[in-house]
Amino acid sequence: MKRHVFKLSSLCIAIGGLGVVTVLTDSHGRIARKLRISVTDRCNFRCQFCMPTHPVWLPRSEILTYEEIYRVSSLAAEMGVENIRLSGGEPLMRQDVDKLVGLLAGIPGIRQLSMTTNGFLLGEKAPALKRAGLKGVTVSLHSLKSDRFSEISGGGVLQKVIAGIRAAKENGFKPLKLNAVIIRGCNDDEIADLASLAVTGDVIVRFIEYMPFDGQRLWGMEKVVSGNEIVEKIQERYKLVPLQRQNGSTAQNYKFADEAGEIGIITSITAPFCSDCDRIRLSADGKIVPCLFDRTGFDIRPLLRSAASDEEVMSFMRNAISRKAPGVETLLKLQKLEHIRPMHTIGG
Repeated sequence: MKRHVFKLSSLCIAIGGLGVVTVLTDSHGRIARKLRISVTDRCNFRCQFCMPTHPVWLPRSEILTYEEIYRVSSLAAEMGVENIRLSGGEPLMRQDVDKLVGLLAGIPGIRQLSMTTNGFLLGEKAPALKRAGLKGVTVSLHSLKSDRFSEISGGGVLQKVIAGIRAAKENGFKPLKLNAVIIRGCNDDEIADLASLAVTGDVIVRFIEYMPFDGQRLWGMEKVVSGNEIVEKIQERYKLVPLQRQNGSTAQNYKFADEAGEIGIITSITAPFCSDCDRIRLSADGKIVPCLFDRTGFDIRPLLRSAASDEEVMSFMRNAISRKAPGVETLLKLQKLEHIRPMHTIGG
């Protein structure tokens, strides 16, 4: 049956095989438009701010299949989700992940399909991902010094990641972003050098404040380099002009006054953007995680592996999202911000 969609203020009503469908709205009035999917908890790096020293991987039987991920994504799209980002762990470690990309790229209503990766395997896999329908790529790049990069990533090879970034450029992924988590005393002396990668405009470099998701529990406020400080360090070399922040964006972007490019600052700790957050997450083992800073997860896997109808699955998703926490702003005010979970288990 053909589905007809009508928009009524912030409510989307779809009439068709499933009856009346509302958008995914939480109790604070925020509407979910972006779905971030962790396709695996496994990673070939051991970044100190992400991974425990000795990670315990999920049993493969508990990881959602591509068909299960596709079903959740399709139903989310029917409820207004427009943007999907794949992450991990390291998503390129999942076998034939380009097949999942192809499935998701064909979902009606999905306008942007992207991936966050450490870039190590991107050089060889970029062409297949592009053919499958992946549009944007974000590569984690926390240092430009080979020895330091290897230390931060637990043995990663910088030149392999650089080759992956080059392959992403050659295959025309847009947007192409580079993410750098800045930690005081670790890589904060490289801020301006990392920013210089963005001056030509072919990549956007985004600087991320250190968040309490480190697998080794090393996080502390004294190690957080604030967004303001990051901007100040960049402006010692380049003049920056702030751009209008888009509703729901995780970053405040700046353009170079005398160059073509842009950089972004993600101030999750010092100036969070919870009030218009439009993101929800699906973990590799099937937990709906409404807020990155909330320990709560709602297990949708039993429904997917039973005879549950689409309406039952959608009702479960609506209920989970309705319980989305206010965000990190509230935790900061209550002084309850502490280690949440290792980042590799949810993908950021």
